[in-house]
Amino acid sequence: MQQRTLGSTGLQVSSLGLGTLTWGRDTDEHEARDQLRAFVEAGGTLLDTAAGYGDGASEELIGSLLGDVVDRDDIVIATKAGISRRRGERETNVSRGRLITELDGSLRRLGVDHVDLWQVHTWVDGTPLEETLSALDYAISTGRASYVGVSNYSGWQSAQAATWQRAVPGRAVLASTQVEYSLLNRAVEAEVIPAAQAMGLGVLPWSPLGRGVLTGKYRSGTPSDSRAASPHFSGFVGAYLNDRSQRIVESVARAAEGLGWNTVEVALTWVRDRPGVTAPIVGARTAAQLKAALSIDELELPPEIIDALDDVSGGE
Repeated sequence: MQQRTLGSTGLQVSSLGLGTLTWGRDTDEHEARDQLRAFVEAGGTLLDTAAGYGDGASEELIGSLLGDVVDRDDIVIATKAGISRRRGERETNVSRGRLITELDGSLRRLGVDHVDLWQVHTWVDGTPLEETLSALDYAISTGRASYVGVSNYSGWQSAQAATWQRAVPGRAVLASTQVEYSLLNRAVEAEVIPAAQAMGLGVLPWSPLGRGVLTGKYRSGTPSDSRAASPHFSGFVGAYLNDRSQRIVESVARAAEGLGWNTVEVALTWVRDRPGVTAPIVGARTAAQLKAALSIDELELPPEIIDALDDVSGGE
């Protein structure tokens, strides 16, 4: 798998990342092991998780596989802090104290002394930006993280944070921003992508397959074993089960048929090769699904197909 530089840093990551949102909850140890092994064998290095995934279960499962399926030094561990489900409800907190506490918890669950990329999971109104960013400085200065970034920031939020960190020597310069980006959701092209390119941030798209809709699995209904049928993700996926998405999915299917590819290969190759993108984060329910995504390494969409997909997906 191709290796790419993350933003303007020296950190090399694979051109696809492995997402672990469901690990430890919907994805058990055996399935996670198979996915990680397939990912590593394909040349993948970027492993994405978060303190809030499964209330820490994802990080715990990853920690149990390090040293077994893959050596710690052969993987780029990226985790996030700031979103949790304390007291059973979704909570966002990006205060300095909470972020550092969550980082230490992540290190403990992962069984490592540092992570390669630590990201603020979300913007929170009312918390001073300089306080949030000071936690990133602390993580770097204490060796808890090698690189830092942000996630789910708007364009102006990304630019403000990156500028603040570059304003004074010694602050931790941001390496990346992680945002939702796919043929079904191109909102980040207006401001986030230009801001990231201007400030030297690598872009890590999450849900590059449109929350699974771009796989084509929902073209004729909702399979009983799909995420849209699960209590955790029905609303999340359902947001893209509409007429506009259907038109885009059908266009992707026609392109795949013409190229002799599958729909996953078309949709994922499109986002992987967009300007500013470093590595889409791919989450899969099974190792077989993941292997289908990993097959795109040598693929490149013809310009006329890119233009057609841009046309059909350009409007909201």
